[in-house]
Amino acid sequence: MSIVKIENVRVLDPIQQTDTVKTVFVAQGKLVEATDHVDETIDGQGKWLMPTMVDLCARLREPGQQQHGTLKSEGRAARENGILHVFTPPDSQPIVQDNGALVQGLVEKAKLDGGIYLQVIGAQTQGLNGKQPANMAGLKKGGCTSVSNAYATFEDDDVVIRTLEYAAGLGMTVVFYPEEHQIAKDGCVHEGFTASRQGLPMIPALAETIAIAKYLLMIEATGVKAHFGLLSCGASIELIKAAKAKGLPITADVAMHQLHLTDQLIDGFNALAHVRPPLRAEQDKELLRQGLKDGVIDAICTHHEPLSASAKLAPFAETLPGITAFDTYVSFGVQLVKEGLFEPLQWVEKVTLAPAQVANMTERWAKESGWVLVDPNLEWTVDKNNVLSHGKNTPLIGQKVTGKVLKTFAI
Repeated sequence: MSIVKIENVRVLDPIQQTDTVKTVFVAQGKLVEATDHVDETIDGQGKWLMPTMVDLCARLREPGQQQHGTLKSEGRAARENGILHVFTPPDSQPIVQDNGALVQGLVEKAKLDGGIYLQVIGAQTQGLNGKQPANMAGLKKGGCTSVSNAYATFEDDDVVIRTLEYAAGLGMTVVFYPEEHQIAKDGCVHEGFTASRQGLPMIPALAETIAIAKYLLMIEATGVKAHFGLLSCGASIELIKAAKAKGLPITADVAMHQLHLTDQLIDGFNALAHVRPPLRAEQDKELLRQGLKDGVIDAICTHHEPLSASAKLAPFAETLPGITAFDTYVSFGVQLVKEGLFEPLQWVEKVTLAPAQVANMTERWAKESGWVLVDPNLEWTVDKNNVLSHGKNTPLIGQKVTGKVLKTFAI
């Protein structure tokens, strides 16, 4: 058993709620008692040691889209960037997340190939067709604790209600990525000045807020536990806040890039800034940050979506949406700290303990988690050679950022 000694490191422990500088010993991903038998010594001066992170939304592209990424490539990228538990939506191509046995196979392959604990969000309807509820009992048996229809449409609202009742009876969480399709239609960017000037089809904030309002009424009627993922609009915060005040069993997350990037990046038809939900206005970004700080939004996710280079080469509206996010996740988190939004321990909690609590896996995470050594002052330039993900589709290419994972300690 290899033992690593890390001297004078700032240990950020959200479970114990402690932030202390000390010397620690790490073996098999766990902190152990001090010993003279050390295999490696690391100078931790000025560095942070935090638990491995939990990501509530990332598409790893396997099965079916290996030209964009694989469980091996994206699992490695996640693990080496300190993310050990990854939740993935059910909209792979082909869709296999409506079959509990196939789900279990994905989980096993992700651990074997990529070294991560994959948590598959099951399909809410059969094949995501929006017509018939999926076999949620079978999905639960296969290890799924939540279901979603991702961005696929429902035939009608009666189908939604029936699936919520089914999930509630099984004690499963329903994950919504709120978007009212009749309003969003074929839009691809935020409804704002930049989109109007470029003549791009738009997705107004109403597409998100109307969907949230409708689903909240259904949640209240059925009693199902629900999670709203990938919030992008400032107006959504008040809806979530009011629902939580009423005692509805809901949680919410926001993608890290929505806390930093805005729709101004799409200027010049920059397809690397094409993501769904779209990057919103500066005011939305600030309101999302405040909602996160106030606890209305529970956690931060990566919303990692690797894509091949060709996926971003068509005219903007025809390109595939998505930003590769594992490699810059910690840098963006460090930026939130340096800008004064959070203390280091507060940010760590939003990407570790908080998402684990959202997913009802706190005990499991504490058992399986490792530790991550971060240098919050390391400046580096994002380029295609140092992005570990197979997808290099990030608008940060060529930019200098600060903060990087130096090493992940995990079994």
